[in-house]
Amino acid sequence: MPLTNNQYNSIMQQYEDLRIRHRREREEKLQEIYDNVPGYKELDEQTSTASVEFGRRIIAGEKLDKNLLDSKLKALAAQKAELLKKSGYTADYLDFEYKCKDCKDTGYIGNEKCHCFKQKIIETLYDKSNLRSLTQECNFANMTDSYYKGEDLDRFRGLRKVAEEFISSFNTDYQNLFIYGPVGTGKSFMTICIADELLKRGNSVIYFGAIGLFELISEYAFDFKNKAWLKAVYDDLYDCDLLVIDDLGTEITGNFVSRELFSLLEERKNRKKSTIITTNYSLEGLQSIYSDRIFSRITGNYKILKLSGPDIRKEKKLAKKDLESKRSNTD
Repeated sequence: MPLTNNQYNSIMQQYEDLRIRHRREREEKLQEIYDNVPGYKELDEQTSTASVEFGRRIIAGEKLDKNLLDSKLKALAAQKAELLKKSGYTADYLDFEYKCKDCKDTGYIGNEKCHCFKQKIIETLYDKSNLRSLTQECNFANMTDSYYKGEDLDRFRGLRKVAEEFISSFNTDYQNLFIYGPVGTGKSFMTICIADELLKRGNSVIYFGAIGLFELISEYAFDFKNKAWLKAVYDDLYDCDLLVIDDLGTEITGNFVSRELFSLLEERKNRKKSTIITTNYSLEGLQSIYSDRIFSRITGNYKILKLSGPDIRKEKKLAKKDLESKRSNTD
């Protein structure tokens, strides 16, 4: 699905806003250095003067060795770094803190869109779950095993280990995960944690609830005028580094859904693109809903993992009510 002009311009404006912020922050830091590091401003001025003077002489027709300028600039840079160090600053204190170091927050590497730009496109077109917002809460830093006991705890710890291995070898090993278990046991939380880590590493991720995924496909599949858009949707679903299908089985199943699901799983397998599927159904329940060939693809190409335990969402609500009740009694 292609971006509209407004959507493209909105993304480019985000990059421009980042660059403006970087420049403002660097100007503030530079003024701080000028005020607190004696001699630094003079060295900075010498750096500018040396470059301008070299350029002026080249334009005037002199044949100069550029290595001489490079040597002088390196010597000045070393002196400035030493001044920073003596004053308690790090040598890279004035460097831009880019969100994406690969493209330096421009969105492009050469003439090609950077991976961060491609992910922004995905989020603009497909992220109905608002994945970036979800990762603010659902991440490994906030993960806890305090809700699990006994066999449930063993399963949770096993799943976390698998998740960490999945992330660490993601760019070298083709792998898929199928996570099933009762409602509220942490399946979605775990998949969002995985997605969060892969996003940080520059991978593209499309995250869909099963209902939203098949609604999107059907929206274009049954409109002849949108065949070109449907192809673009398929291309994105087939080619993203990780596709997450959350809550499989909540959609209205039928021949259309079964056919589309099989094609999606098959094409991603052929392209060696990883997929994570979560469901509240047992394996037996899943087999009764979908065709045998879908069940065969999942059991044959996915690492099957079960998560069990209490409904954590209910546990959190009860804990919140209990805390509010205690505060009310105290007041």
